[in-house]
Amino acid sequence: MKKALLSTLVLALVLCGASLAPAATPQEVVDLVKSAVKHYQDKGQEATVAAVADKNGPFVKGELYVFMGTMDKMELFAHPVSPQLVGKDLTTIKDVKGKLFFVEFRNIARDKGAGWTEYWWPKPGSKEAEPKASYIMISADKKVWFGCGAYGIDAKAAEAQAK
Repeated sequence: MKKALLSTLVLALVLCGASLAPAATPQEVVDLVKSAVKHYQDKGQEATVAAVADKNGPFVKGELYVFMGTMDKMELFAHPVSPQLVGKDLTTIKDVKGKLFFVEFRNIARDKGAGWTEYWWPKPGSKEAEPKASYIMISADKKVWFGCGAYGIDAKAAEAQAK
């Protein structure tokens, strides 16, 4: 009985500690996206798609992960956490508030080259949507865009800080 109680207490402390882990910073998000853009420039599209799609690859860091979209269609090339989105028409996908956030990702890449946006998206393993901010950046050849998001980041503040 004491062992079961002790095990439960230890598990509760571990879970509480995990939820107290520091949130990602805007700079960590931007740096991860920039590293994917550099990988694309250095290694090309095929190698980058494989690296971005790999959930154990170089573009997954804790809760952060990079996803990659194409500029000529409303599709993703790679997503390490939601591979079912790859190759799908994302034109009509909305968050719980009605925002066409994939359309916005591509528009940011096309119109600004890089920038932040906010939308609602479930954390991996959850069905409940939460506010999330993503940084989007287009490749130098303007053929693909990369994104990375984090919970607990104010996109407007991150955008203002970047200027």
